[in-house]
Amino acid sequence: MPLADYEKLLEKAELLDDITAYDQALASDDELVSAVIVNRLLNGENKIKVWREHRGLTQSGLTESCNMAQASIAQIESGKRTGTVAVLKKNSRNIECGFG
Repeated sequence: MPLADYEKLLEKAELLDDITAYDQALASDDELVSAVIVNRLLNGENKIKVWREHRGLTQSGLTESCNMAQASIAQIESGKRTGTVAVLKKNSRNIECGFG
């Protein structure tokens, strides 16, 4: 087999792998997030704030579903207080709490 033909086959096989991976990602129940969200998280922005904004929630909206004071959410987002998504879910009045 000529090298050029082998390289074409190899390129097509890699393209097929990419298409298969893309199709599997679309069919998955996993949530896909944009590169903007990923970059914000990688740049060290507050995770609670990034996910809250991604979900289209205001601080007030988040506090209602997570049974917390808005001041607490503001302090967590500003870094004056520590908190995690797990804490928000624990305090949640509903399953989602905006982060489900």
